[in-house]
Amino acid sequence: MHPQVREITQSQKPWRPPLRPEDFRWEIPERFNIGAACTDAHPPEAPAIVVDRGDAPPEVTTFGQLGERARRLITFLRERGVGEGDRIAVMCAQSAETAVAHVAAYLMGAIAVPLSVKFGPEAALFRMGDSGAVAAVFDADCYARLAGELADLPELRTVLVTGDAVPEATSSVAGAMFAAGTAPAIDESGAGALTVLPLAVAEGADLAVVTPDTGPDDPALLIYTSGTTGQPKGALHGHRVVLGHMPGVVRALDGFPGGAAGQSAAAGDSAAAGESTDVFWTPADWAWAGGLLDVLLPSLYSGVPVVASDRRPSPENVEHILRRHGVTCSFLPPTILKMMRTSDVDYSRTGLRAAFSGGEALGEAVAEWAREALRVQVNEIYGQTECNLIVGTCHVEFDTPPGSMGRPTPGFDLELLDELGQTVGAGEVGEICVRLPSPNAFLRYWNAPEKTDEKTAGGVLHTGDLAKVDDEGNFWFSGRNDDLISSAGYRVGPGEIEDQILRHPAVEMVAVIGVPDELRGESIVAYVVPSADADAGDEFAREIQAFVKERLAFYQYPREVVFLDELPTTNTGKIRRAQLRASFSAGQTKDKS
Repeated sequence: MHPQVREITQSQKPWRPPLRPEDFRWEIPERFNIGAACTDAHPPEAPAIVVDRGDAPPEVTTFGQLGERARRLITFLRERGVGEGDRIAVMCAQSAETAVAHVAAYLMGAIAVPLSVKFGPEAALFRMGDSGAVAAVFDADCYARLAGELADLPELRTVLVTGDAVPEATSSVAGAMFAAGTAPAIDESGAGALTVLPLAVAEGADLAVVTPDTGPDDPALLIYTSGTTGQPKGALHGHRVVLGHMPGVVRALDGFPGGAAGQSAAAGDSAAAGESTDVFWTPADWAWAGGLLDVLLPSLYSGVPVVASDRRPSPENVEHILRRHGVTCSFLPPTILKMMRTSDVDYSRTGLRAAFSGGEALGEAVAEWAREALRVQVNEIYGQTECNLIVGTCHVEFDTPPGSMGRPTPGFDLELLDELGQTVGAGEVGEICVRLPSPNAFLRYWNAPEKTDEKTAGGVLHTGDLAKVDDEGNFWFSGRNDDLISSAGYRVGPGEIEDQILRHPAVEMVAVIGVPDELRGESIVAYVVPSADADAGDEFAREIQAFVKERLAFYQYPREVVFLDELPTTNTGKIRRAQLRASFSAGQTKDKS
């Protein structure tokens, strides 16, 4: 465990890390469970999830109801053979049901596998198959998209669908369908054909649940992250991941909950959360680290209600949600802020006290607009799925020069290392590395020990991102030392896209790169070598784009497809992506001249 950890008992109230780094110490209980900490530590009548219903009254789930529904779901899943260590996939839009599924998985000692609602069948089924998920909770839209292919997952036995009834499958699924309220037939062994039924059937299960005594390092969450080659990797986190995120959330929101004033009031008792009027919302998918670990779980852990909305985050919808629900804190990705800026929507009636952004640089123009239109100084965050919120800005604590990433988050030992693992000098560029152990670092990659060893070589977590630091301790991003693409706030690995495009029978070779894009940060371009008999024209390019968009996710499809006779390679056959990026840049420059 981290050397600056002070172990405490599980009975204490939610930890409130200090805003300032002086005398910082981690507080990690000897026994800790995310699900219990996010429900049982708070007044049962207090609101936990507030579901936006447009102009209609919101649907409110209290902390007591959240814990009760989760425990009933646990009883139901256990009757179907789901137990400790089993993986439970969750693929739902923002909703109370999403929170219930997560809390249930944590409470029962299972491992939650969040899946983005933006995933197509190929992306979702790979992650479910690789993790060996035995159960899944889908919303109706996601289930309808995947229903015809779920039977191909040999370990999946139980699928629960939110809503009053299971929608019709697009093709046959092994097992039986049950109407809401009908008790399913259960194989005593917990095995058998895949069964699909409404989540509502779990509401009548027994409430008397005994939950396992989990520790902070016990597995709880498996989030898949993009890689530069091949398929995505599953980053496995322990229950301590929520505690590991708290210092970064506190800083990103200028003190949380309650702001810097409330933070100062609790300075003498870091375990006392106190009263807070904060309300948190983000348009980010709760399946991503940004939505789940930066917003949903830290909020529930802190006793702060979270607004849920499955509506498209248009400027009008964003303004409605902020104003209607009295949102005080928000995580707003740069693409959302840029969209808001270009609209004529009036945000003057909203009441944000703090907001943060991440995934790509915000830019001074957007930051200035937010100061005027939203009346907040947007803090910026940096991190990875494997170890998040490790650098950031905090306007109430220190001034940050425009363009800087900010300073290390309290509790994290950061180093800039060269290719030989040596610390670089001041002003020199090095790889951002986190000294291990760290309470916020992942446990390991799922079924990929060699990848884990590579990521954690030398006793540090290698981010793959390059930066330099100035005399004031501010970090300045310099680029990446691999081929990951940052597009619209998503970290996209070229490997998964290339694997998909290569499945097209008319494609011989492909290389995917990221190129500068004013709106998205980077845009995805695919260089394709077609087969000899292929018609390499606009129609083929659109076919490739649709092929990726429908099977993976919309943000992974190439915005441009370039056909070549051959790809530039090294003597060992490795594709020269840097040469492709230089060629693209040269072509853009030529077009503008």
